[in-house]
Order: sequence, then structure tokens, then C-alpha cells
Amino acid sequence: MMPSIHALHDERQHLLLQCISGSRAYGLNTPQSDTDYKGIFVAPKSIFYGSHVEDQVANETNDIVYYEWKKFIDLLGKNNPTILELLATPDDCVLYKHPLIADLRVEDFLSKWCCQTFAGYAQSQIKKARGLNKKISNPVEPERKEIIDFCYVVDGLKVIPLRQWLFENNLKAEECGLVKLTHMRDMYALFHQTQSPEQRLKGIYSGADSNDVSVSSVPKGIAPLTLMSFNKDAYSIHCREYAQYWEWMEKRNENRYQSTVSLGKNYDAKNMMHTFRLLHMAEEIAREGKIFVRRTDREFLLGIREGKFEYEDLVKQAEEKVQLIEELFEKSTLPQEPDLEKLEELLVRVRDEYYLL
Repeated sequence: MMPSIHALHDERQHLLLQCISGSRAYGLNTPQSDTDYKGIFVAPKSIFYGSHVEDQVANETNDIVYYEWKKFIDLLGKNNPTILELLATPDDCVLYKHPLIADLRVEDFLSKWCCQTFAGYAQSQIKKARGLNKKISNPVEPERKEIIDFCYVVDGLKVIPLRQWLFENNLKAEECGLVKLTHMRDMYALFHQTQSPEQRLKGIYSGADSNDVSVSSVPKGIAPLTLMSFNKDAYSIHCREYAQYWEWMEKRNENRYQSTVSLGKNYDAKNMMHTFRLLHMAEEIAREGKIFVRRTDREFLLGIREGKFEYEDLVKQAEEKVQLIEELFEKSTLPQEPDLEKLEELLVRVRDEYYLL
């Protein structure tokens, strides 16, 4: 049976490493900060040779996370930032370290892949921040728009919304029918049921959940009342953004959102702080070939978290920093990629020796 998270954390059964992580390791903790823990464990021999090995064990809130030795090595070989930071944890945050990994140095596995794993991830967070900025600055109405809101008709020499045209002509959308015009994208001839009393028209669209307009069969020789355009692209974008916005509303971290609002900023300040932390760490890796988990730029990073900077200024700085980091890694003497053979040897040696204990 796999050891429980409590057995790993409290009794240190099968542990290779146990560390305080997160804000306290970075030196970015505030009085409100929780204490996070991360570490490495070796699955019991009977479990390892069985079929129920879990490569990661965590508590419900993910404040405590332990990686099985193989998962740790796999992620180390990919220069995963979380794993590299764990291996570079400041001494005052290392609670337990097994003698088998006493000589394990993070510097031995850094490579140019860190440009992507650190700066690339930071770029994705900038994109995420832009998305949040858009959601906060442009809230979406609770009621989704319908196809009819993206339809326009020709009225003399003017183009007006279909809703307006129907109202002015005392007509209903469900009493109309459309015939698609060839060689003209999303253009239709519009007819009314009174023009085709023997053949029922299908209406402009079938309902609020429709993805497209409805097309009807109309007897030949009847002139349309008007021509209609359906901006299908704009409707598709609206539906996607509507779904994304309300999914975000449902799943957002309410405390962090209210913190953002209280700061008067339209971005997630904590997320942006960690974006810059990653960028600064990437620059340090490229320049010095080292990882500094405990931050010397604490004042600047906490300033971001406290909302002291404007969103657009931070985005501009971040984009400039990414460009600099890419140039630095291009010139860096770091290996192109981690030594995977060395990692494979380490994986086998530590497990073999652990099971002999």
C-alpha cells in the first residue's frame, strides 16, 4: 500500500527530501501566507514492483506535495522550474535530506532548456494576465447574445440591425425564411411567411442555442423583402468569450479576485509577481548558471503584489525581459540540454541503494 500523505509528511517514511517551499522559501511571505511543503519520496519496494505506484502524493489543498523519485528525475530532466527550485531550496527551509542525495546539486542539471521552462512559462502567465485584464475590464452580460443580434439587413441605402428592421415592419423572426445567396459569404435573401402561404418557412434561426441561421425553401419567382447579412465570425467569437468568461467566474479564486479589486488593479497581482520572479530567475540562470530561490528582489516583487505598478507598464517590462533572456541564453555556456544518461544512472543507483538499506 502506498504511504499516505500524512505518513510521508509527519513520519517521514520513505522520504529523500522534505522542504518548506513557496513564499517562505522565496522570502516573499506576508503575515497572511500559508506554509507550503514539497519533497521527494521513494515508493516502498513492494509497491514499486507492483501495479499501483503513485508518482505524486498531495493533500487536498496542494499545500503539501511529494514527488516519487522517478517522477522527480523525469521532471528534473525537463528542467521543470518547480523541481529545480525544490533542489535549490535554501538551507534554512530544508527540513530533511537523506544522505543518498546529499551531493545532488541543481547546477549539474541546468541547461538552455531553462529559457523555455522559466521564461516560456512566464510568457504564458503574461498571456493569462492579459486574459484576466480583459475579463475584469470588459465584464460579459449574464445573458448570452443570440444569432439575431449579429444579423443586419439592407434598408434602402442603409444597413440596419435585423431586430430594428423587424420592429419597424411589425414582423417576427420566426415568421421569416432565408435563402442563401451564392458567391456571397453569409448573405441571404429574406422572405416572409405571407409570401409563401403553402410552404412553412423555418424562421431566421431555430432557437437561442443555435449555431447558425436556418435556411428555408421558397417558391420560385418571389422577390425577397430585403437582403440579410449574418456576421457568423463575430457570433462565434462572442459565444467562445461568453463561455470562457462565465467559466472563469465560476472557478475563480474569490479571495484573490477580491484582492485584485481592492487594489484597484485589473490584473492578478500575485500571479504577476510570480511571473517576474520566474523572469528574474531565468536571467540569473543564463548569466550565472545558478538558481537563487531566496529572492534579493523582494521589495520589487512585493511591490507588484501590493499593486504599486500599472498593468501596461508591467507587461511592457516583462516582454522586454523575455527578449533579453532569449539573447542571454543564446550566448550562455550552459549545455543545450540536461545530461539524461547521468540522470538515468542516478535514478537507478539511488533506488537500488535505498532498497538495500
